[in-house]
Amino acid sequence: MAKAFFRLQKFLRRTQFLLFFLTAAYLMAGSLLLLQRTRLVIQQGSRGTPANQALPVLDEMSRIGIIDPQTLQNPGPRLLVGMDALQEPALDPRHSPHWLTSRNSELRQLRRRWFHRFTSDQEPMQTAGFKAMKHTTEHKGTYMGCFTHDSRERTLKGAVFYDLRKMTVAHCQEACAERAYTYAGLAYGAECYCGNTLPAAASKPEECNSECKGEKGSVCGGVNRLSVYRVEELRAGARRWRNVIYRGCFRAPENLTDTFPASLIQPNVTVEMCSEFCSKKEFPLAVIRRQECYCGYPTGRFPLRDGTDGLHCSGTRNASSTAEGQHCLVYQTPVQDTRCTDRKFLTTKSKVFVALSSFPGAGNTWARHLIEHATGYYTGSYYFDGALYNKGFKGEKDHWRSRRTICVKTHESGKTEIEMFDSAILLIRNPYKSLVAEFNRKYAGHLGYATDRNWKSKEWPDFVNSYASWWASHVLEWLKYGKRLLIVHYEDLKQSLIPKLKEMVEFLNVTVTEDRLLCVENNRDGNFKRSGAKQKNFEPFTQEMKDLINKYILTVDEALRGRNFSGLPREYVPR
Repeated sequence: MAKAFFRLQKFLRRTQFLLFFLTAAYLMAGSLLLLQRTRLVIQQGSRGTPANQALPVLDEMSRIGIIDPQTLQNPGPRLLVGMDALQEPALDPRHSPHWLTSRNSELRQLRRRWFHRFTSDQEPMQTAGFKAMKHTTEHKGTYMGCFTHDSRERTLKGAVFYDLRKMTVAHCQEACAERAYTYAGLAYGAECYCGNTLPAAASKPEECNSECKGEKGSVCGGVNRLSVYRVEELRAGARRWRNVIYRGCFRAPENLTDTFPASLIQPNVTVEMCSEFCSKKEFPLAVIRRQECYCGYPTGRFPLRDGTDGLHCSGTRNASSTAEGQHCLVYQTPVQDTRCTDRKFLTTKSKVFVALSSFPGAGNTWARHLIEHATGYYTGSYYFDGALYNKGFKGEKDHWRSRRTICVKTHESGKTEIEMFDSAILLIRNPYKSLVAEFNRKYAGHLGYATDRNWKSKEWPDFVNSYASWWASHVLEWLKYGKRLLIVHYEDLKQSLIPKLKEMVEFLNVTVTEDRLLCVENNRDGNFKRSGAKQKNFEPFTQEMKDLINKYILTVDEALRGRNFSGLPREYVPR
């Protein structure tokens, strides 16, 4: 009996020890997982800073309680790295100067830590604004019901908008009303579609069950389902043609009825009458010749490339006197050209891994917009920018090495990162414009402008001191380590959009039609053109800054010519 009791006691002790060991192991594993996730969140929230941004990063850490503010008031030597006065580099005639190479590894690690920090800071505040708005916003349109949404054969195909974080019913209605559409439809809680024809296939009301991303308690369609509203007529004084843009005077095509699919013949036709007629027909162009109004798209027959002297079209507001019918007035209606807006991921993995590389502020987002609409495929990103993803760049969330995107955005310039790509489109912009654009993005987001206080602070000269050298080193390192490069200058792309875009598309080994390229030209600005009050006659660069930047320009120009590329455009020449 005693022996059996002893065995039982021994077994219980072993079991107790085993349970204790398993509990401790479980707690340790959970702690490690939590630490790893925290690290990933920090890394995702901020990437890509130069050495001279050490103090702003530490200031942010102080704000959230990671660092004692007193440490910032009395920084040690390590916190003052890169905060010296502007210094001119000793130029080296070699291809990759020592003053750039020596800094590259240090800068490369720090750049990744802040690059999208300001995006993540701004979005929570904006979301909070939507939460407060839901109690006061009223849906002024008339709810028409729940309808079937077929992405391949859409009825509401006049315009498409995405906001994967802040979409509301009112936001969609306003966007469609601004473009003179009759109906606004919402799907998947975040997608907005506009049109003038009500979808034919109705669905059960309960199938529209997706909550709006920016407005709790409101329904924004569902999976393959649209919540459709009839948009309220614009209030008096806010006429439908307020967004009509004059495109110019052009020679009329030989057969207008074959060129344009819709027409209206009426005595004393006006711009307003023709624009409203074409808007209701969902065409982006309104063309007026004498008493005739035509609606359509830019095409090979009518590409809108070679405008004529406006004297050939006398009377821009009343077209009854256009010279002998040989010329016509062309207006852009509020309707979006949707022939090139549908995009998707590659159906099979790409065999060639292509980078879309640029210095920050050089127009990478705009170039991605052009490439996506020209090819019909999403572009990826080495980073994750929530603001871009929310506006429809769905490749942002796809892993950058998935090879499901047509090319991958990157601002990296290290040897290891460059050699991972088989080829690259290297986008270069005037450093003066790039520095201003990136400074605006850093302090006011993708669409705003930095304040006078930002420009007059010590942060601006520190920014120029660090980023000017990064602009140069980025080009030099890609010239040195890139395997197959297509050099595209931002200014050339802006001035000659179709020819340059053709080069880019061919480099990506994609075949596109001329009509699709013309559609891209018609939608050239996208959703990321800065708006608001822009400072006039503003010169942020001191002579000392210009001397510094000009030396970098000469170095890059020499390196490009040394690799048998054309040099920098003339406007880059030191001023």
